[in-house]
Amino acid sequence: MVPFLIILFVIIVILASNVRIVPQAYAYVIERLGGYAATWGVGLHFKIPFLDRVAKKVNLKEQVVDFPPQPVITKDNVTMQIDTVVFFQITDPKMYAYGVDNPIMAIEKLTATTLRNIIGEMELDQTLTSREVINTSMRSALDVATDPWGIKVNRVELKNIIPPEAIRNAMEKQMKAERERREAILKAEGEKKSTILVAEGQKESAILEAEAEKQAAILRAEAEKERRIREAEGQAEAIRVVQMANAEGIKFLREAGADDAVLTIKKLEAFEKAANGNATKIIIPSEIQGVAGLVKSVGEVLK
Repeated sequence: MVPFLIILFVIIVILASNVRIVPQAYAYVIERLGGYAATWGVGLHFKIPFLDRVAKKVNLKEQVVDFPPQPVITKDNVTMQIDTVVFFQITDPKMYAYGVDNPIMAIEKLTATTLRNIIGEMELDQTLTSREVINTSMRSALDVATDPWGIKVNRVELKNIIPPEAIRNAMEKQMKAERERREAILKAEGEKKSTILVAEGQKESAILEAEAEKQAAILRAEAEKERRIREAEGQAEAIRVVQMANAEGIKFLREAGADDAVLTIKKLEAFEKAANGNATKIIIPSEIQGVAGLVKSVGEVLK
């Protein structure tokens, strides 16, 4: 009975040791008698004792590899250091397990050679300003080259581009000179705009002053015109009132039965008042001239 229990216990231990649980985002490559047998996905699996073995545990998540700087030479013979970052994902665990030995090292070497080929066709200035072009070219080339290994390259980024120290010093001087040039241009443009604004302000001020003087002259002329009109209207009204008063007096004399001599005297008084005005010459009607002497004689007798 005891040997049977021992054998049963050993069988249970062996079966339990051959149970495998594959976690999420992983795959197991299984070999049977040294050859590829299957690829296990997520879940519970059993392998045949002493015949099957887990050859490789493959991570299916996207991975990032930061490679150290690589020396490259540009088309104009400038040596610089460039380090790259590669984002890749394993799409076929079987090809990844059997396609290449040490895939990460293979990707690193492939990245270095591809980078040298691309940079070798560019000059220094083009290299410094064409990161996106270089990234796209490298991703395309690496994706094609790593496809037989079951690897898909999603992105490639140039992390740093380090030119020689002499080139960096020259670039810094060039940038400094460019900044000084831009500063001088901005200063000159500012002074130009300031001068233009001052001139425009003076012009606007002169226009406004001239317009104000014009309006003031117009107002003065209108006021003077209005004054003269009112003065003329006042004089006309005064003359009209005097004439009306004279007419009323003559009418009153006629109604009172005054003779022609009295009326003639009144007419002369009216001409006397008219002579006190601004007129320099008065024309007396002929019918009044004969009476003038009579009035003068009557005046002397009364004295």
